[in-house]
Amino acid sequence: MLLHPEQRTKLDNTEDSLFYAFPRFVTHVDDHFITQLTDLYRARLKPDSRILDLMSSWVSHLPEEMSFSHVEGHGLNQEELAKNTRLNHYFAQNLNLNPKLPLADQDFDAVLCTVSVQYLQYPEAIFSEIYRILKPQGLVIVSFSNRMFSQKAIAAWRDGTPTSRLQLVKKYIQSVPGFSTPELIVNQSNLTNLLQLLGLGATDPFYAVIASK
Repeated sequence: MLLHPEQRTKLDNTEDSLFYAFPRFVTHVDDHFITQLTDLYRARLKPDSRILDLMSSWVSHLPEEMSFSHVEGHGLNQEELAKNTRLNHYFAQNLNLNPKLPLADQDFDAVLCTVSVQYLQYPEAIFSEIYRILKPQGLVIVSFSNRMFSQKAIAAWRDGTPTSRLQLVKKYIQSVPGFSTPELIVNQSNLTNLLQLLGLGATDPFYAVIASK
């Protein structure tokens, strides 16, 4: 078993839709993280492709100059999704109650999951669905930092370290036969170290795990 039952638990066991009932029109990571993520998308995504932004919100951080044939959004707050101008269509669904995505087999070129993987209680089921809806050679890109709503993150994530969380996402992907060996990315630039040397404080660390079908 990928996770023990206790590792799937949350501090707040109330219905997730209640926690996300009110829109949060804020970014949950800093500009440094967002720049690195957008640069990663620019390098790895293809124009005119079909994208699923899983566990999205009011912004997707896709490169402004890139156009896609379709961007599907998923999340838990309708108001946030409705404000996201990059989405061509969206749907709301609690993946911890129903992991089955209402999407066709092999229909997307890439699936993105940004700063949200920590909230999945049954990640093996979700990554199996991601594999199902990806076209051959399609990409999954999971990005995260050290921020979270701790009351809604699963115990395996809350109790982990940056290294163990990277390995955890790697295991999520490897639990599905057919994915390539996951690529791990940590802090793509040296800006964090430079700011610390200048006494200007730290920026949000950037982590990403990428694999292809």
